[in-house]
Amino acid sequence: MSKRPLLDKVLDPSDIRGMSIEELTQLADEVRHDMIESVSLTGGHLGAGLGVVELTVALHHVFATPDDRIIWDVGHQAYPHKILTGRRERMRTLRQGGGLSGFTKRTESAYDPFGAGHSSTSISAGLGMAVGRDLKGASNHVVAVIGDGAMSAGMAYEALNNAGAMHSRLVVILNDNDMSIAPPVGAMSNYLSRLLSSKSYRSLRHLLKDLASMFPPPLERAARRAEEFARGMVAGGTLFEELGFYYVGPVDGHNLEHLVPVLKNVRNAGDAAPILVHVVTKKGHGYAPAEAASDKYHGVGKFDVVTGALAKPKANAPSYTSVFSKALLEEARHDERIVAITAAMPAGTGLDKFQTAYPKRCFDVGIAEQHAVTFAAGLASEGFKPFCALYSTFLQRGYDQLVHDAVLQHLPVRFAIDRAGLVGADGATHAGSFDLAFLSCLPDIVLMSPADEAELMHMVATAAAIDDRVSAFRYPRGEGVGVELPERGQVLPIGKGRIIQEGTTVALLSLGTRLGECLKAADELAARGLSTTVADARFAKPLDEDLIRRLAMNHALLITVEEGSIGGFSSQVLHFLAHAGLLETGLKVRPMVLPDVFLDHDSPHVQYDKAGLNASNIVAQVLATIGQSGIQAPARA
Repeated sequence: MSKRPLLDKVLDPSDIRGMSIEELTQLADEVRHDMIESVSLTGGHLGAGLGVVELTVALHHVFATPDDRIIWDVGHQAYPHKILTGRRERMRTLRQGGGLSGFTKRTESAYDPFGAGHSSTSISAGLGMAVGRDLKGASNHVVAVIGDGAMSAGMAYEALNNAGAMHSRLVVILNDNDMSIAPPVGAMSNYLSRLLSSKSYRSLRHLLKDLASMFPPPLERAARRAEEFARGMVAGGTLFEELGFYYVGPVDGHNLEHLVPVLKNVRNAGDAAPILVHVVTKKGHGYAPAEAASDKYHGVGKFDVVTGALAKPKANAPSYTSVFSKALLEEARHDERIVAITAAMPAGTGLDKFQTAYPKRCFDVGIAEQHAVTFAAGLASEGFKPFCALYSTFLQRGYDQLVHDAVLQHLPVRFAIDRAGLVGADGATHAGSFDLAFLSCLPDIVLMSPADEAELMHMVATAAAIDDRVSAFRYPRGEGVGVELPERGQVLPIGKGRIIQEGTTVALLSLGTRLGECLKAADELAARGLSTTVADARFAKPLDEDLIRRLAMNHALLITVEEGSIGGFSSQVLHFLAHAGLLETGLKVRPMVLPDVFLDHDSPHVQYDKAGLNASNIVAQVLATIGQSGIQAPARA
């Protein structure tokens, strides 16, 4: 690790509290370079962290962490925070098996008071901590750092509204990186922000309010409106003031001479009113390749530090996300009623290409999954064919809307569920473990999962053709298996699976992309003399009851395999088998699902090995069951 004269002396944040502004500025530069070097070797979220280096240094300089709580919304920007809080030596294990998480994590450090991964939770959590502090009679500070993108979620405004009414001392840092440091955020603006945050100004303002209250009602209202208007003109904080916050800003988030005094004034404010500090930063700041990139290097793989060039991936099969994008574009070319919706993830979901091709038919609603689902339902009610593309883990946020606004009303919203199953380096916060369970219990829904990228294209076409109910198809992160792709998907018969290979003793019924592992397992079982059928269910709902009955009647052992939690596809299959009387024939059934734990970040293959869903695990399950029961090929037809 490169020598950093100041950073080498920082073992924890207490080591920076006595530093001068000049030393803090040098330290920020060293943290930035250290972070770039680490992420270049591991990949990860780069741009957001680069944008908050000075803010991170300033916060740990001013506030007495970990007694004072700093909550980083989402956690994408927390790498500088990790470097300064005793985790510098482990930064090159970031997002690797057994290494540091890519997000804040309570079990990782006392300096991470609240875990993250999903956005817009920091103000709610911070308010809970602040009220808890007050109930205990403590005096520590609570600071929530939230980005302007995360402020597009309704939860953030619910929390602001509640915090404004609670009168509990809470500091919210609005990290605004959606605009550059424009001329208004210059010397005069920073001087005013320092003045507005100072105790003398706050006392004067309270005095003026008290004086205004002595006026007759019409004059009092006029005085208050004039004061609010003036503050809005100076600082743009009227919205937050109306919500009950004392607004300070905007402040240049890359200038420690301006930032540190403002934070000290905020820290020293004695009253109980919540404070919002508007800090303007630039995503990717201080690293030219990141500043020049359109997404400011939000998430990157390994890269060359000098040039910023990303390591070229091996030329393998296309990703499932890109195949979905291709399939949707082809369907949209044939049907102008098709529209697409994303919640602040156009590139992540593959809708950026759709947005370019059909800008009037693509809608990015911000980090607002609840709104995205109901917005899609509204479009469906007007005869359009909305495809709502969300990560599985984020669809959880729109579940109530999915049930009541789409499924209950039989509105044909199509859900493209990306990142289904385990997701490797992003770990438990982003794993798509639960969608099969929470969707397959809903009445009259079509739920599909492709075994490969060609099947995904067919399922996009199938969803486009379903016009009387909600449909959904889930697919994993990463590359496909390399099958040949059609020009356009074909509409599949609803609720019908397929037999891939025939056998006589063991039946493996796969839903999703574990089909390849089932085929490998069948080959190994054949080498051991066990004839094995492999089937692709395609649909979790409606079930292919004819296929399941056939497998149950003609095999001694039926194993279901899925990339989801308990309560999903296998539960539907077992329910059918029980009511059809097929469990009373001597049939052995073993469901294979994700384990009932949250799996930490690792390579996908290792994760699936730990989950027990690779070919070797399937073979072991078959052999263990046969060993327990002395299974032989069934005599029944």
